[in-house]
Amino acid sequence: MKPFPISVQLYSVREAAAKDFPAVLKRIAGMGYAGVEFAGFHGHTPRELRRIVDDLGLKVSSNHGPMPTKENVNEIIDTAHTLGYTRHVAGFGPNQFTTKADTLKCAEIAQTAAELLKGSGVTFGLHNHWWEFDKQFDGQYPHEIMMAAAPDCFAQIDTYWVKVGGADPAQIVRQYGARAPLLHIKDGPGVKEQSMTAVGAGIMDWQAVIGAAADTTEWLIVELDRCDTDMFEAVAESCRYLVSNGFARGR
Repeated sequence: MKPFPISVQLYSVREAAAKDFPAVLKRIAGMGYAGVEFAGFHGHTPRELRRIVDDLGLKVSSNHGPMPTKENVNEIIDTAHTLGYTRHVAGFGPNQFTTKADTLKCAEIAQTAAELLKGSGVTFGLHNHWWEFDKQFDGQYPHEIMMAAAPDCFAQIDTYWVKVGGADPAQIVRQYGARAPLLHIKDGPGVKEQSMTAVGAGIMDWQAVIGAAADTTEWLIVELDRCDTDMFEAVAESCRYLVSNGFARGR
């Protein structure tokens, strides 16, 4: 297992970012992260943010944004080119996988989104939550059904939500292989209603999960949706844990 580049989903520090985004990016760089994944720009333009991350020596691993449509696809492409990433990610809500038919509707939307980006240098991926892994239709998780029916999408596997949903995250990561270039890394008690912890302080078996990653994995992306301790300290501790254990490499 080789150490993979480490990024952080900036949704983790959204409250502070809304007040002073450049200061937050500087703080993230100081923790040793190699990259950042955006989820909103907090009043700044992509061009402004590109200057900031370049000055800090950060790469943009990816972006969480809207589902690509005919109406917004040109803006999505322009934003990606400006910030220098090739992976655009979106997802679906908890009530969109009630039946297999619902799941296939999601797949159709996702496949259309991926096709809209073809030829642009930007690819489209789906981020999962627990609701794609807490049930099965005909012996398959909704996520498996959706990805099979949307062949041009990549998977951004949120390993913790796979676990919370009831599936084996190491098995899922291994199953998708090169089709899962981005892995979301979070930790906690494994109960969806409870807050997360710094990576390494929860129930996740990172030796198994990251050990299952393909050589084609591009980024490990730390994301803590909420945390009962100081969020910045948890984000910093997550980086220290992953790097010191040889799972990730920073700047």
